[in-house]
Amino acid sequence: MKSLWINPVLNKEIKLRFRSFKSFLGVFFYLFALGGIAIGFILINTVFSYSSTAIFRPEQSRTMFMVLSFVQMALVLFMTPGLTSGVISGERERQTLNILLTTPQTSTSIILSKLFSSIAYLLLMMVASLPLYSIVFLFGGVSPSLLFQIFGLYFVTMLTIGSIGVFFSTVIRKTIVATIITYGITLFFTVGTAFLTIISMQFSAFQNVNQTSVFPYITSVFNPFIILLNSFEEGLSNEINNASGIAFPLTAAFIIAFLLISFVCLFISIKKLRPNMKEKKGEA
Repeated sequence: MKSLWINPVLNKEIKLRFRSFKSFLGVFFYLFALGGIAIGFILINTVFSYSSTAIFRPEQSRTMFMVLSFVQMALVLFMTPGLTSGVISGERERQTLNILLTTPQTSTSIILSKLFSSIAYLLLMMVASLPLYSIVFLFGGVSPSLLFQIFGLYFVTMLTIGSIGVFFSTVIRKTIVATIITYGITLFFTVGTAFLTIISMQFSAFQNVNQTSVFPYITSVFNPFIILLNSFEEGLSNEINNASGIAFPLTAAFIIAFLLISFVCLFISIKKLRPNMKEKKGEA
């Protein structure tokens, strides 16, 4: 079990990723973008507002927290496929995968090390952005429990999207193809499911009041932005539950569904990393 978490593959990936100047440059621009949004939001609502008193109220602080949360979720969804969709196919294109497979490391440790090294970089960005959220607590309007809930949604989202990226990087030989497919699935989870949820909700509104449909619930479960919005506006979850007739909490269903997708993708990736090993052992 210790070799699964502490192994040469994970150590190499962590060192290569965190010793690169590009990694720290990425963190800088990430924080610069979030900080610019936070400062700009405060200036718009105080200095450049039409109000005679430049006061930043708790409800405005909560709105700023929502804006930062949605921007950070968008950045997580944008960066995760690029960090994970080439971890195995990149080794194959550099012709180093066969050398990696001859090491004592198991397929499980290789796949998980590749995934965790990529997620570790994203977690570094999440932790580095915490001082920006302290601005929100300075003005009030947001509880620490809500902050932990939002960061929990970030982690589940990046774990699942990262697992999907590792899966396609394992089963597809070309990195560019794996990256495009991973971005396509991520786009479907955000834009596609949101569109289907809106259409199904509108369709249910024109039907009989007593008639329910599970379709809005299913589509909204796979949309991180809907779940994130539900953390701020509980009325959205109640509306979806009433339209579908399902009383199970939407956030809990999202976590279960995404963790299940992550488990399936990682399981298949581990099995496909050495597809012919058992056959060769049997022939020997």
